[in-house]
Amino acid sequence: MDVTMNINGEEVTRDIEPRTLLVHYLRDNLGMTGTHWGCDTSNCGTCVVWVDGEPVKSCTTLAAMAGGHDVRTVEGMEVDGELDPVQEGFIQCHGLQCGFCTPGMMMTARALLDRNPDPSEAEIREAISGQICRCTGYATIVRSIRWAAQKEQATRVEVSAS
Repeated sequence: MDVTMNINGEEVTRDIEPRTLLVHYLRDNLGMTGTHWGCDTSNCGTCVVWVDGEPVKSCTTLAAMAGGHDVRTVEGMEVDGELDPVQEGFIQCHGLQCGFCTPGMMMTARALLDRNPDPSEAEIREAISGQICRCTGYATIVRSIRWAAQKEQATRVEVSAS
């Protein structure tokens, strides 16, 4: 079956099997390997992408279900060569070790900050509670997300003062 969706601002059509999962569509059909495939049970969260602005676990979403929708992957976070503040935060605060969970964590963090620009530590931990990091103990991930929130707040203050 032909499936068409908008991925990171570009319309893409591919002929796929109806049972193809979104994670495999992105990785195998489009070569977008930033979205990681971890568990196939929606437990680990490494595969989080956005469909119409909402985080979804692409390992349990059929690609056909995303047909006609906007999909955003970790590759779509940077814009015109500029890293998203969440990506910068993960670099600045060492929010990753092996990096396997990082794309899903960043997509979830961006969704959180879009809804709540100044989340508390508890709110950050709740937002990422559907994702598993086997390396960091989450402290550096939480710090990375707070860093991004603070950077965005400082940017908003600068813009409003201008």
